[in-house]
Amino acid sequence: MARLLRVEYKGAIYHVTVRSNSGGKLYRDDRDREYWLYRLSESAEMHGVKLHLYCIMHNHFHLLVETPRGNLGRFMHSLLTGYTIFFNRRHRAHGHVTQGRYGARLVSGDDYLLKLGRYIHLNPVKVKAVRKLPLGDRIKVLEEYRWSSFLAYVGRQKQPAWLSVEPMMALVGGRAADRQKQYEHYVEAGVADDDAEFQLELKRSARSIGDTEFREDVDRRYAEVLRKTRRPEDAALRQTRTYSVTPEVVLKAVATAAGVEVTELARRRRESPLKAITASLLVRHAGLTQRDIAPLLGLSAGSSVCCQIRLLPEMVRSGGGVEQLMEKAERLIERKQGE
Repeated sequence: MARLLRVEYKGAIYHVTVRSNSGGKLYRDDRDREYWLYRLSESAEMHGVKLHLYCIMHNHFHLLVETPRGNLGRFMHSLLTGYTIFFNRRHRAHGHVTQGRYGARLVSGDDYLLKLGRYIHLNPVKVKAVRKLPLGDRIKVLEEYRWSSFLAYVGRQKQPAWLSVEPMMALVGGRAADRQKQYEHYVEAGVADDDAEFQLELKRSARSIGDTEFREDVDRRYAEVLRKTRRPEDAALRQTRTYSVTPEVVLKAVATAAGVEVTELARRRRESPLKAITASLLVRHAGLTQRDIAPLLGLSAGSSVCCQIRLLPEMVRSGGGVEQLMEKAERLIERKQGE
């Protein structure tokens, strides 16, 4: 199946949804949730992304984000990769934590943003078990749910410095001093009312949320992205990935993160985590083949590089700072991409 292409531009606003792999738990306990929030704030700061809303559920999460730099993909890569490494190491797991590719729909219009904010914040009371409760109990669940931005919006929880509340609250209107209470009433009114009209709006397009003119504009942008990435002879419409950093950037990032010279990467033993980290990042960020990577790391063949990459998850689980070293190198690479 062809992968959904992304429409990215400066100032774009997205409703992002991510689900767990195979229906499992995306978070096993509060420590996982707390690390996810930390990673979310770090990734947003690194990529200059504005975080307007979030809601964490047991097997998925929602975000409402704005990208002044037009770099949603890099932001989400940082968030998901960092959390996956943490989750797999902590729970001695391996492989993908999230399901397939994340959903990201462009959003337009004040009315749509406000209704979407309510939709996201109401997720905790829309699960099957809670929907069966009396109205008062459902409102209580909403008011006590710790893992969304709702409590920060209504003043029941301290607002994190990385959460951008003001733009959404301005849409509420009225006196600034009254907006928290007005937003609280607005969201709580949705506990009893599913807002069938907005539910229909959500189904009109897989790529956007907005009026007809906005949806058509997004479709035109999507068609342009498709045209640029499509090879005429490729009937499957597969996307051609472009890599924005050179192998030298990756090598320098790993060396800097480890506090060694670049030449040291090739001198290290075959089982050195530095070789495994570098090989993995050269594939991911520079697009090199394993055969291309071998001479850069002092290895004899591409098969040796393959072995290094396969060993990396176990090295991460074993500790010793491997995860932290890889994250630091990734941050250096991503900063270089953003220049």
